[in-house]
Amino acid sequence: MMLNVLHVDDEPDIREVAAFALEMDPGMTVRSASSGQEALDWLGSGYAPDVILLDVMMPTLDGPGTLERLRQMPRHAGTPVIFMTARAQSHELDRFLGLGAIAVIIKPFDPMTLSRQLRDHLASA
Repeated sequence: MMLNVLHVDDEPDIREVAAFALEMDPGMTVRSASSGQEALDWLGSGYAPDVILLDVMMPTLDGPGTLERLRQMPRHAGTPVIFMTARAQSHELDRFLGLGAIAVIIKPFDPMTLSRQLRDHLASA
C-alpha cells in the first residue's frame, strides 16, 4: 500500500533526514512542511496525506496547536498523527497521546527503522 506522509518539522536537517529515510521505502511518498501553519495551508488546499508526522516543539504554532487546528478541519479530523519529540518522559508521552496522536516517535530517531516504525504504528492504531 502506498503511503502519503506529511512530515512537519521546523529544522531543515531533520526534514531532510526524515524524507530520505522514509523515501527509502518504495511504498512511501513524503511532503515536508517547515511549520504547522505551512502544513495547515497545504491541508486546507486539498492535500490529503495518509499520516502526519508532527514535531512537538516548533515556534509560533507547535505540534499540539497544529493538531488541535487540524482536528477542526472536517476532511482531516480523522487523519492519523504521530508526534515526533525529544521530550520522552512518560507523563509527556501520555499527554501527547491524550491529545489524539496514535503514537510518539522519540528523537533522535533511527533513519534505518523510521519507515517500519511508522507502518507498525499505523497497523496497530
